[in-house]
Amino acid sequence: MGGEGEAVNIPLLTELPDAPETHIKRTGTVWTAVAHIITAVIGSGVLSLAWSIAQLGWVAGPMAMVFFAAVTMFQSHLLADCYRSPDPEHGHIRNHSYMEAVKLNLGKKSWWACGIFQQLNLYGIGIAYTITSASSIRAILKSNCYHREGHNAPCSYGENYEMLLFGAVQMVFSQIPDFHEMAWLSILAEVMSFAYSSIGFGLGLTKVIENGRIKGGVGGIPMSSPTQKFWLVSQALGDIAFAYPFSLVLLEIEDTLKSPPPENQTMKIASKISILTTTFFYLCCGCFGYAAFGNDTPGNLLTGFGFYEPYWLVDFANACVVLHLVGGYQVFSQPVFALVDRWSAEKFPGSGFVNKFYTIQLPFLPPCRLSLLRLCYRTIYVASTTGIAMLFPYFNQVLGVLGAWNFWPMGIYFPVEMYLVQRKMRAWTKKWVGLQIFRIVCLFISIFAFVGSIEGLITEKLS
Repeated sequence: MGGEGEAVNIPLLTELPDAPETHIKRTGTVWTAVAHIITAVIGSGVLSLAWSIAQLGWVAGPMAMVFFAAVTMFQSHLLADCYRSPDPEHGHIRNHSYMEAVKLNLGKKSWWACGIFQQLNLYGIGIAYTITSASSIRAILKSNCYHREGHNAPCSYGENYEMLLFGAVQMVFSQIPDFHEMAWLSILAEVMSFAYSSIGFGLGLTKVIENGRIKGGVGGIPMSSPTQKFWLVSQALGDIAFAYPFSLVLLEIEDTLKSPPPENQTMKIASKISILTTTFFYLCCGCFGYAAFGNDTPGNLLTGFGFYEPYWLVDFANACVVLHLVGGYQVFSQPVFALVDRWSAEKFPGSGFVNKFYTIQLPFLPPCRLSLLRLCYRTIYVASTTGIAMLFPYFNQVLGVLGAWNFWPMGIYFPVEMYLVQRKMRAWTKKWVGLQIFRIVCLFISIFAFVGSIEGLITEKLS
């Protein structure tokens, strides 16, 4: 590719299915895929799981988490087979993104519907990560204040400044061209996610030992009315659904893998490792968080100030959250950026604003190639997610809405439909009926979680 100021013929990368093969060197392995997946999966969702289990109780809470993990494992295997067509292992057509796979297998109408769901959800995740990062930065400030002034001190900080700071950092990192050049950021984010998940688990376990008993009950936190309990249970399911979101970027991750072995085999192994690992951490953080605080379980395990000491460890855990979400934001934003890059390059092949690239070198970072389009569009994108996060800074409610919005269409409907088309499965066979039942059950769960989370968001805003 060209050097500084040189025009590059980007359309060659997207006009034909096999064009990218001569331009992109795929070097990804099981472990780089695991790093990308864990960066995508263990995000802000893990911090809400103790609250979710507290709403559902000791029986339904862990069962719901295992259910969503099993569903994620199943749909990730279906989706991994959609990377190559017509054969999942030897097909000559690569589907470089979720939307390409939908268009090839299901047609243009489904492609448009998928595009709306995917882009809105990816955009929403950027908003959620901005909210969470600001909460963690604020928690660091409050933790230090409580340590200096005492636990009853009026330590109050706004979140707007912290959101603006996170947005400024993302404006820089959003200039990373694509997934192929951000493996280092995913690995850093993966290390951070393990760090704060382990600290949350450890603090919860320590609190349980300190209490000398396991708090909580079979039915979860009691409420003043069945209606209130109904809405909180639905929000809890939405929060758990948000904790398993990586179907949105699975094919983009698979597109980084080298072959042989076949990419779908590598991706299935990576998915198993990642989902089992994250589910273990989720159960540890969620269950020990609920066991430690019972009916007083905070909405965000690390920022709700169930833990005051050791303050430096709480600070470090929240710093790890922020560093992880810097990488997580990019994992979910890159598909949006790639879509705009491809579309603009095809529509305006002779435009220097779109296709003239420059190489810049930032301190401590690899050289980065950018165009004026990338600089302007990606900066506006980050600014808009930051602005909306400032308008709706409600952690649990936003996560519930996004989790429910994404769960059925992107995690269930489209993967099942593509699997049926690719395998040419006849209607009313046992496997076909089983998949339809699976799809309908998941639809009802998704509607229940979405309606409850919207109710919670509106109630929180009006209050």
